Amino acid sequence: MRRLTLRQFKVFEAVARQLSFSKAAVELHLSQPAVSMQVKGLEAIVGLPLTEQLGKKIFLTEAGREVLHASQRITAQLNDLQTNLAQLRGMDSGQLNIAVTSTANAVATGILAQFRGRHPQVSIHLAVSNRESVLSQLAANRIDLAIMGQVPEGLDLEATRFMDNPLVIIAPPGHRLVGKKNITVEDLAAESFLVREAGSGTRGAMERFFAAKGLEIRTSMEMSSNEAIKQAVQAGLGLGILSLQTLEMELALQRLAVLTVEGFPIMRHWYLVHRADKRLSPVVLAFKQFVLAAGKTAVTE
Repeated sequence: MRRLTLRQFKVFEAVARQLSFSKAAVELHLSQPAVSMQVKGLEAIVGLPLTEQLGKKIFLTEAGREVLHASQRITAQLNDLQTNLAQLRGMDSGQLNIAVTSTANAVATGILAQFRGRHPQVSIHLAVSNRESVLSQLAANRIDLAIMGQVPEGLDLEATRFMDNPLVIIAPPGHRLVGKKNITVEDLAAESFLVREAGSGTRGAMERFFAAKGLEIRTSMEMSSNEAIKQAVQAGLGLGILSLQTLEMELALQRLAVLTVEGFPIMRHWYLVHRADKRLSPVVLAFKQFVLAAGKTAVTE
């Protein structure tokens, strides 16, 4: 009787993630025929098709989804085992897998640099992505922890607030409102705003704020990164709303200015997030404690 192999699971996970045999082959550094052969071997053992092709798109069958869930659980258990065994050889030989939303990148990299200074032998893998991707990585148990500014309800996640995250309105230095005191939200009615993509925590906070004030703002452009918004604001394409903690260099160089608007900054928070059922290794626990301590220090400074 043929047995399922870890290699088959690994290949199938890549196909399921990419929904493409060719993209999975690139990810795994294999040929496309080799990927197809592994999936066909898995299907032969299972006795059911795991994928189906409709037009040019590939979809998972019900059996494929079941195999994927089982594969993810097995992979996660093996990763936990490998990490925990490494901890038995000493905490500094462990691994930390963390994902952060692009808005949190500036905060996270500073904290990671300090942590790495204390634990130079720890292997750190940092993924910077949008909120949807970070949540997907948490759900698939591909990361230990995440840092983000908005934690969704209804998911089995443990979230700990560790630092304030003030959102401010930015403008180019020559804008008519720069330097003006006590700007009202009505003063912004004629302005165009550059916004993050739908689903972004920053955009959600902005929309809730203006809706509560009864003001419908004009959006001139939607962008997928903070850096794109900064550059567009500098170019005079509109105003933006971003985390103050991401603007240190631009404010120091006077490339951007913060407007003094009634009701701002909008105070949000950074959260350290992991699956509620996640068994945290000693390295991950040490990093979590380090982050919480760093947050307390930032508050008292």
